[in-house]
This record gives sequence, C-alpha cells and structure tokens, in this order.
Amino acid sequence: MYKKPLILFLLLLLGGRACAQYDLDHFYSYGRQSLIDGKYALAIENFNILSRLDSTVYEAYFFRGIAKYNLGDFNGAQRDFDRTLHFNPIYTPAYHYRAITLSRMGKYDQALKDLEEAVDLRPSYTGLYFSRGVTYFLSQQFDKAIKDFDMFIRKQPKEADAYLNRGACYLFTGDTIKALNDYNTAIKLRRYDPEGYVRRSRVYGMQGNTDAAIEDLDTAVRLDSTNTFAFFYRALLRFEKKDVRGALDDLNRVLEDEPGNALTLYNRGLILARVEDYHGALDDFDRVININPDNVLAYFNRAAVFVELGRYRDAMDDYSKAINLYPDFAQAYMNRSFVKQRLGQYTSSRKDYEIARQKIAEYQAQTRDSAGRMAFADTTRKYDHLLSLDADFARKGFDNELLQYRDVDIRLKPLFKFHASDEMASTNYLNRRYDDDALESFIASLPFAVKFAAEKDEKISDTRRRNESLASALKNDRNAVNLFSKALLETEGSQFNAAMLSYDEALSKEPDNPYLYINRAALQAEMIDFISSMGNNVQVLTLDNANTARTRVRDQVTHSYDYTPALHDMVRASELDPESPYIQYNLGNLYCLSGDLPESISRYTRAIETAPKIGEAYYNRGLVLIYLKDKDKGCIDLSVAGELGITDAYGVIKKYCKTEEER
Repeated sequence: MYKKPLILFLLLLLGGRACAQYDLDHFYSYGRQSLIDGKYALAIENFNILSRLDSTVYEAYFFRGIAKYNLGDFNGAQRDFDRTLHFNPIYTPAYHYRAITLSRMGKYDQALKDLEEAVDLRPSYTGLYFSRGVTYFLSQQFDKAIKDFDMFIRKQPKEADAYLNRGACYLFTGDTIKALNDYNTAIKLRRYDPEGYVRRSRVYGMQGNTDAAIEDLDTAVRLDSTNTFAFFYRALLRFEKKDVRGALDDLNRVLEDEPGNALTLYNRGLILARVEDYHGALDDFDRVININPDNVLAYFNRAAVFVELGRYRDAMDDYSKAINLYPDFAQAYMNRSFVKQRLGQYTSSRKDYEIARQKIAEYQAQTRDSAGRMAFADTTRKYDHLLSLDADFARKGFDNELLQYRDVDIRLKPLFKFHASDEMASTNYLNRRYDDDALESFIASLPFAVKFAAEKDEKISDTRRRNESLASALKNDRNAVNLFSKALLETEGSQFNAAMLSYDEALSKEPDNPYLYINRAALQAEMIDFISSMGNNVQVLTLDNANTARTRVRDQVTHSYDYTPALHDMVRASELDPESPYIQYNLGNLYCLSGDLPESISRYTRAIETAPKIGEAYYNRGLVLIYLKDKDKGCIDLSVAGELGITDAYGVIKKYCKTEEER
C-alpha cells in the first residue's frame, strides 16, 4: 500500500504569514525550509524555539507534527496536531494530517472522524478523499475505499498512486480484472516507477501467467536495483519454473541488503536442502530460529535436514520442539515416530504413530476448521514449500513485512561529566536546559575551556598548549582545581590510571567537592566498559525483531561487571548536591548498568522533574521502560527526547514503537 509522506502537499499549505516579531519569522522560515528539505530534526529544533517564544502559534505545532510524523514519531505527531486544533479548531490541514497519523497508529475510527470533519470544512479539497480511501483500505472497508478513490480520480485523473491504491482494493475484493486495469493505467502514467510493475506481477502470478509476471519483475529491478521485494517475488516464480539457480541468485541478492530477513533465509534454506546442500540449509534454518525461536516450520524442516545427515537425535529434538509449539501437528508426530524407530525406541515410536493417527482422525472430523490449529494435522499438506508474504503461515512465524528485521544494539546515552573542550558551551537562554550557578562557577575556575555534557567533542585541538599551561600551574600550586584539570587531560589521552590518581589527590584536598566525585565515578565506569570491551563483551541494551528488549553481550555469554565504586562516588556527589538533575541522571545510568532497573527509572524521573529539558533522561528512561515491556510509556519518553533534540530517538521509535497494524 503506497504511503504518502506528509510533506507531499506541504507547499500548498505554506501560505504567507505575518508575525509580530522578526524572531518569529526567522524561526518559522528556517523550520519551514528544513521541513521542505527533509531535515526533520532541524525543523523540530526551529519550531521548538518558535513555540517557546510564542506558545499560541498553532503553525509551530502543526509543522512540528509533520516533522515528527516523517521521523516515525506518530504519538508525538498526534500530540502536536492536538495542540494545533486547541489553538485553531477550524484548521482543516490539522484534521487531515492528524487523521493520517491516527490511521498509521491503527486508530481508524478516530481517523475517519477527523476526515469527516475536514471534508465538512473543505469539501472541495480532493486530497481528503485520497487519505480517507487509504484509511478505509487499512480498516478493510474496501468498497468505501474504492468510492473515495473514484472521487479522487475524477478530480485528479493523472495521479498514479490513486490507481495503485484502488487496484489494491479491487485485488482484496477478488476482482483481478479491475485490479489489472488500474495497474496498467498506473504504469502508463508513471512508466519509470517500479511499483506498478511489481503490483501487476502479483496479479499475473495469481492468474498463473508466470512468464508475464517475471517479465514485469525484470523491468522493476532494472528500474530500481535496490527493490528487494521484486527480487524476492521473482525468486518464488523462478523456483516455480524450476530455475533453482535463478531463485537462489535472487534470494542471495535480497540477503545482501537484508542479511537478517527471516522469510528469505527460510526459503533459501528449503532450496538448499533440495539441492542437497544440507550444511548451507542448516545455517539458514539456524538463523531463522535465532531470529524467531517460535517458528514451528523452521524446526520441522531443520529436522528433515538432520535426518538426511543421519543426526537422528537432533532431528528428534526439533520434531519435539515443533510439537511443543503446535501440539496438533500430526506430521511432526509421524516423522518423530520414524526417527525414534531408527534410534531403536520402538515403544515410544509406536506411541507417536498412534497419536498422529488420532490427530488425523480429529482433523478429518473438523475439516471446516482447516484454517485453524487443526490444519497441522493434515498429512496431505506439504510443509516444505516456499513461503510468500501472503502465505497462510507467514503471520504466525514471520514478519508479514518483507524487510523488517534489523539486529540493532541500542545504547544508553552516556554519563554527564566534564570534558576538555576547544570552547565553552553556549549559554544561550533558549538552549540552556538547567540553571546551575555553582556548576558554571566551577567551570569558570578551570584553567582551560571545559564543557559539562554527556557527549564529548570529537577532536580536541591544541592539547600541547593546555598541557604546558597546566604544568606551569601545577608547579605553583597542586590544588584540587589544577589536579582535576590534569585528570581531564589524562582521561582524554586514555591514561586512566594516571587520571584516577589525580582525582584521588584532588579529593584529598577538597573532599566535599561534588564535581570531583562526578568525574571520578564516570572514569571508573568508563574503565569498566573499556576492560569489558577488551573481551568483546560490552553489555548493551538490545531490542530484537519481536520488539522485545533484552540485555545481552556480543558473544552471547553474560558477564557481570561491578559498578559499585562508581555508584559510591555518584551517591556521594548526590549527597553533596542533592538538587543536581545531572547527578540523578548519572545515577540512573549506573543503576541500570548494575541491573537495578526500578531504581534507574526512579533516578531518571527525579532528573526530569528538576530539569524537564534534559532529553537524554527521557531517552534512557524510554529504553529502560521498553526493556521492561512498558512500551507505551517508553515510546512517549522517546518522543519527548526527540523533541528535545535527541535525534537518535527517531530511529528507535521507527523501529520499536510500531503499532500491531504496522507490524
């Protein structure tokens, strides 16, 4: 289904706008241009400033909502469209785009209500009928969708996407003739767009016209060599025509771009097994099971490979796993019976055989339920055929979107600490996240430029001058400030032990200075991470393809690292400066790394309550909440983090905050 980006009709909405102040025009213009250029995070920054300068400017919320939508932050986009309509209840575009957003979130009834409101306000705006058609399609109201696309096409007969979408509606209602006609029209209107050829190939395939389908897919991949779906579907058709080499070539091409694509790996495993490349097939089935441990067909077919290799005990284990996942899987009982017989387990083999016969009898008595669980009792079916995206089993064991899976490690934003810098951080009041006079006074007392932040500068220049200046100062006075500065430079050079000694000496001179404890704690945590990385065992917060989170290490072997010394220092800093949100944030990180996730959330929350503009705290709390399977709250936190300038949040949102409908 073609999804129009919200930016598409943006220029039609960006009319003239008079602002009372030059500053408002400045941020409005920059934000608008960033939006048009596709620089969505930059657009959000500008509209953030505009909304802070004048909280009643509804356009700021509207355009920020569009930027968030295009970054995949649908919750955040909806909130901004809500704000827009709060200040301007008759602003039609806000109803329109909120409806699109609600539709993407699976809230079709609310989306349709917004579209009705928009149509009442502007019945001549044809784009509303397109969007409503999409919403009807997604809610499987295909007849209503067709009527809306009819209305749109009457007004906009040259819009290829409308024909593609109406064709999809016809396909779902079983009218392949009308679907084919619409796809033909779309291709005539946009002959260099591969999408029309891919869609038409599906119809040809359904009609049994395999040669025409392959010809369309050949055209599609010539037009777009990165269209992995075209390669995937062509592989199925080539295999159907017994072109095994061609099918493998196409699946390999998909896996070049999507090495973790479970459906492609599964199909390749089946083909490799048929050409007797059993070890290659095992590798592919192993990877499928690693991605989706509950995929019954992967176990079933891997067991068949084990049988071919004479590994009967491994085969028995896989058949047992398939049976545990689907107790009505008669063919798995039948095959396990055979394997047990080969292992000399005759009594158990006979028992499996009798269970299989019983399951088959139950199935034959309930053929009306053939689409349900009992279908696995049908011994007439083959369970080693290639699966397409719309296969009856795909939704149970695979993502029904072809290119979903990524093996992504999501890391916490790092600790706040002092870093040597080339220049002092900006103190512009619009960018300042928390006023801390004591912190700024301490930074001002240091002999060279230092910033207090979670991320350090990429490259620090003129280190030699700093070292010379500091050496001179230390000759005159080895006070806590100079020793602290020395430790900063030693840390920059990865001289961890020397830096630790400098912090120790500094604290012996000023034992009540919270900033010394902050950096010593950060250094101790950094040393632990460094040591663990030497063994390639850095612990990371990882989210898998099922949108569940887990803690794991790179080599899959769990190791525990002791953050107690770092925690003690940060707790001491908290006692000395209990109001600092940065210290609470740091404690959140350290408790998280130590495995105390509830306390971690509590500390991030305290940081946010004191300083609501610290985006890193929202980001990290969001990750921990998702890890604890409180996805709704976690995704809201990530949305706020993105709004506050943590652009990494949008990548996480796009991957792990999808609705069930999108998955």
